[in-house]
Amino acid sequence: MIRLDLSTEPKWLDLGSGLRLLVLPVTTATMVAARNDPTVESLPKDASQEEMALVMAKAVARRVVMDWEGVGDESGMPMSVTPEGIDALLDIWPVFEAFQTRCLAPYLMLDAEKNASSPLPNGTSAGARPTARPAKARAKIARRG
Repeated sequence: MIRLDLSTEPKWLDLGSGLRLLVLPVTTATMVAARNDPTVESLPKDASQEEMALVMAKAVARRVVMDWEGVGDESGMPMSVTPEGIDALLDIWPVFEAFQTRCLAPYLMLDAEKNASSPLPNGTSAGARPTARPAKARAKIARRG
């Protein structure tokens, strides 16, 4: 079941270690705009999945991150949100992982499903292939002694 959250209000995401991001909902328009981002379009055809994931995450983050808490400059002074700051923040592995998990994953998993679930062997889609080989029938002869 798909649960629709019709709220368009930004929400705070806690990414750990005192870092919080105020993010807009990830919408179809957001994803389309991110896919058309110059950094995404300039990726080489043979770019790795990891490189594509990072570049796409940064493109989405630049569109949805409205504010943050727990981000400071070299001297520890709080920083304002900038595109360069978002990119630098996502270059930190634990931050990237947390952003992927808490902000993008719910939308990406739904996109991956695309109503293309495999058929169920006991449901209306009886065309599914079994995952286990059938057991061989063996006659058992009881010996009486």
